[in-house]
Amino acid sequence: MADIVIDRVVKEFGTFRALQGVSLTVNDGEFVALLGPSGCGKTTLLRIIAGLETQTSGRVVIGGQDVSNLAPRKRGLAMVFQNYAVFPHMTVFENVAFGLRMQKAQQEEVKRKVERAAALLHIESYLDRYPAKLSGGQRQRVAVARALAVEPAVLLMDEPLSNLDALLRLEMRTELKAVLREAGTTTIYVTHDQTEAMGLADRIAVMYGGKIDQIGSPLEIYATPATRFVGGFIGSPPMNFIKVRCSQGMARIGDATLPCPATGKDMELGLRGEDASLAPNGSGIPFDIRVVEPMGSHLLLTGSIDGQPARIVAPPIAKVNAGERVGLTVDPARVTWIDSITGRAIARA
Repeated sequence: MADIVIDRVVKEFGTFRALQGVSLTVNDGEFVALLGPSGCGKTTLLRIIAGLETQTSGRVVIGGQDVSNLAPRKRGLAMVFQNYAVFPHMTVFENVAFGLRMQKAQQEEVKRKVERAAALLHIESYLDRYPAKLSGGQRQRVAVARALAVEPAVLLMDEPLSNLDALLRLEMRTELKAVLREAGTTTIYVTHDQTEAMGLADRIAVMYGGKIDQIGSPLEIYATPATRFVGGFIGSPPMNFIKVRCSQGMARIGDATLPCPATGKDMELGLRGEDASLAPNGSGIPFDIRVVEPMGSHLLLTGSIDGQPARIVAPPIAKVNAGERVGLTVDPARVTWIDSITGRAIARA
């Protein structure tokens, strides 16, 4: 078993508290993404799990063993970094074999494990080449193969695709998901890219300000954000937040009303741009269009609802123009209600 338990981990740098009592359990064989903006603590948490940083308090338990005070090499894990970190003077074979050599594995075992890892990453034909003869994507495959060759109980990945161009990133994301599913390795993946997290992870832990704001499956995080931050960070375009006043269980926006979960309370209506539809007769929630952007699969409409900025996704054949006012219909079941003071979601109407 290679489950990971992060138990109330605190990390302080002088007077700055980078991690504020973070707790997280990653199940054996699970892929969990740590997602958040720069400075939220995700890389610090990963380095603590790896043993490259020491927590101020709290524990890290891997496979039932408290590894909080163990050296990195004794934790049974491997790590893939943002830069490729391949050795230019070694062939691809020797790069992939490096960890096995450090473990003093027999030559026959080294050959077998290197060939297996190379096959998983589709780099078998490059084993005799040097890194200078490889593309960026191929070098990153070598780095991942090197990590998998030692058959770690845990694989830690720190933004491993961020140095690749968009097309290579998409290709590697697809390959990586298939490879890790086949390998069955428990994986923690740090990224600021929501598309990577949504596409790769079994569960996502969204971090903000040294804490985990929400953890759940990609669809749970997307459809039912627990906080204003999660709703605004996940999604493209991000969730719209419209300030409204609830009275007698209803919120009025223009000529439209929506049921809301609290009365006499200032709230924010959280609405995904794709969850609003253009009303055929212009009735409903009034939306003033400022900019129309054709995106191929859809139109991205930027404007305002009740004087507050909003972005709406419309069909690519919609007949709308900048400067127009249109009406929107909204399914109340697709709305998230946010407490204006706490920033936390209250309930679905």
